[in-house]
Amino acid sequence: MPTNSLDRDLEHLVLVVDLEATCCDRGSIPDAEMEIIEIGACWAYMDGTVVDRFECLVRPTLHPDLTSFCRDLLSIRQEDVDGAEALSTAALRLSEFVSRRRDHGIAWGSWGAFDPNQMSRECHRLGIADPIQLPHQNLKQRFAKARRIGKQVGMKKALELVGLDMQGTHHRALDDALNVARLLPWI
Repeated sequence: MPTNSLDRDLEHLVLVVDLEATCCDRGSIPDAEMEIIEIGACWAYMDGTVVDRFECLVRPTLHPDLTSFCRDLLSIRQEDVDGAEALSTAALRLSEFVSRRRDHGIAWGSWGAFDPNQMSRECHRLGIADPIQLPHQNLKQRFAKARRIGKQVGMKKALELVGLDMQGTHHRALDDALNVARLLPWI
């Protein structure tokens, strides 16, 4: 197992979060109007051991109809988000999930800057509190630095670089969060 640049004290946990959002390939949804449609999160020890999981689908409101590009990329069906909860409700449930282990949590991390930026933008737009309220770590950036690879790579490529296979469905929030947790020992 590689040396971890983060504290390896097994009393400390990292909250790994992955968000999926409305998207398109033809510019019909401006970046500022992308909306979270799935939240996946897990609490994991620094060695990658996952101790708790959270997932939920979220109903978009600005662009409620998913583009075919979005449905194909994310493997999320229109009827799944049509019957999903509002982000304000999902954020409350995520906050409760975070609170269960916050005393042992040292940070939350995501694979890149998209997730904290998207969460912040939507919380601001809706006037709701940030459901996480822990310091954020860009795990994609930390991986590139720890591995001395010079550039940041996608999660799937990072898994390849350390000899791990992708588990689950790529671009599904919980599966991606669990795969990022598996990369913690190399960060």
